[in-house]
Parts: sequence; C-alpha cells; structure tokens
Amino acid sequence: MEQNQSSNKAATIRKIVIGALIAVALFFGGKKVVFSLTHETTDNAQIETNIVPVLTRIAGYVKTLDIKDFDSVSQNQLVAEIDDADLKMQLEEQQSELQQANADLANAKAQLANAILSLQSNKGAIDLKKIRQQKTINDLKRDQNLFKEQAITRKQVEETEFQVASANQELTNAQTDLATAKNRIEVLKENLNRAIAMIEMKKTRIKETELKLSYTKITAPTTGKIGKKNISIGQFVQAGTPLFSIVNDSSYWIVANFKESQLEYLQEGKQVKIRVDAFPELDVKGTITSLSDATGAKFSLLPPDNSSGNFIKVTQRVPVKISIDNQAAFKNKLRAGMSVFITVDK
Repeated sequence: MEQNQSSNKAATIRKIVIGALIAVALFFGGKKVVFSLTHETTDNAQIETNIVPVLTRIAGYVKTLDIKDFDSVSQNQLVAEIDDADLKMQLEEQQSELQQANADLANAKAQLANAILSLQSNKGAIDLKKIRQQKTINDLKRDQNLFKEQAITRKQVEETEFQVASANQELTNAQTDLATAKNRIEVLKENLNRAIAMIEMKKTRIKETELKLSYTKITAPTTGKIGKKNISIGQFVQAGTPLFSIVNDSSYWIVANFKESQLEYLQEGKQVKIRVDAFPELDVKGTITSLSDATGAKFSLLPPDNSSGNFIKVTQRVPVKISIDNQAAFKNKLRAGMSVFITVDK
C-alpha cells in the first residue's frame, strides 16, 4: 500500500514538473513568436566610422615621430617629419640659380637698351649720308656744267664723280647697318623674353621645392585616434606609403544588412533599438537614415550572375544605414567594427 502511494506521489510530481516546463516553454515560445510577428531583427550589423589613412607625399627617411599607437590627435597636429636636408640644399641651389637668372635678365635689358640707342645713331647717320649724297650729286651737276664750258678740267669732274660714288656706298653701308641693328634688336628681345621665361621657371621650381619641403611635415588630417602605426624613426618611406590611420572617434553610425524580405517595414526616419554585443546593458537607440539602392552582393568583387550555370535562389541582403541617437553618451564605449543586434518594430 505504501509503495503504491509513493508511486502515485512520484507520478504526481513528474506531472507537475512536466506541466511547469510545458507552461514555461509555451510562455517563452509564445513570447518569441509574438516578438517575431511584431518585429524585424538582424545580427548582421556593425558600427562604422570614418577611418582616414595618413600617407606621405614624398620619399625620404623618417626624422621624427611624435605619436604612439592609439594616441589621440587633433586636426593639423604635427605627427611626423621626413628628413628635409636634401630638399633644403636643393632649394638653396635653386635660389642661387634664380639670382643668376635675374642678373642675366638685367644684362639682356642693358644690351637691348644699347641696341636701341645704336639704332637711333644709325638712323641719324643715314640722314647725314643722304644729305652728303645730295650735296655730291649737286656738285657733280655743277662740275659737269663747268666742264662743258671748259671752266674746269676732266680730272676735277672725275673727283666729283668719285665723291658721288663714295656717298652712295656710304649710304648703302649705313642702311645695311640699320637693318642689322633692327635684326639685332629682335634677337635681343627674344633673349630678354627667354631670360624672363627662365626666371619664371626658376621661381616655379623654387615653389615646387618649397611645397615638397612642406610635405616633410606630416600633420593629422582630422581629429581622432591613431590606429597601429606602420613606421619608425630612421625608416625610409616611399611617396604614397600608408604610415597609419586615424579613426574618427566623434562620429559613429551603424550599417545593418537586412534580408530583402524584411524591407517592407524599413523606412527612413523609423526608430530602431540597438544592442551592442560588447555592452548588452546599454540602452542605445537609433534612426534609419537611408537604404542602399543595391544589395550587398552587387558591390562584391565578383557579383553573382544568375544567368550562368545552375540557379539557386539565395535571399539577398540590403545595407541599411542607421544613425545613433545621443552617441556622445556612448562615445567612450563604442568602437568601429563592433557587432550589434538591431530590432525594428513592424
């Protein structure tokens, strides 16, 4: 009799335990079903921010390095320097060449001024030669008339003819000198223009070297925190070498990849709940700011082509950008790349 009572008691306890488990399962299962019917969720999401790479624009040896891994920096803060000794020597040489070019310009101006004065002298000489030529012609006419009257000898007429020929030749020589002077002036003008162009070229090269000198001082392009640095003092770097990256720690957002079947309930401006995996106790909320116009697969290196081979339908995901409300309150805990869980009410 006692054995039957014990068996009945044990069976009753089992029924109670099983019933309680079923009740708990129904409660939580029903709660989960209700939740899934009234919400859209995804764990395919992470925190994003701007990560700015810092590159060197010239090649050289690293002279100074004023940052360490994960240091905070402000915009335009000096973080590193490239050795500028060679560039400074090059700049001094170019400045000396500019001084020489200025001297050449002054010399070209002086030569042109002298040539212009010489041209004026040549013009004056031509005018004088023309007067002399006209005088000898008049003398020849007078002597020829006198010779006809037997007033002078033939020798005197020949001397006058010689003077006319000499005057003609002197005028021709003076006109040739004038043409030569004009051509020389054109040459000197070209030399002057060349000297001016040379000075401009020297100035441009100096500006280029000064610009390269400014590139030896590497400053932070934005405010944020340094990632892992890839350089050390004394290391030779080529132009375009990534030195380190700066993580913008003042602006965060979330990119959540929802299934295409979930987009019906996602609109810009809709509120979402955010659970950060690293800090599940944080009460973070956000707002949908935009939805991508293409699925994530379309941005891959080799987008799928459903027209080739056997087709297997795969549910695609669409990136959704979510802004974090009051992110300043969570600034010290949020990190780019952290995984989050997104919940959206239907």
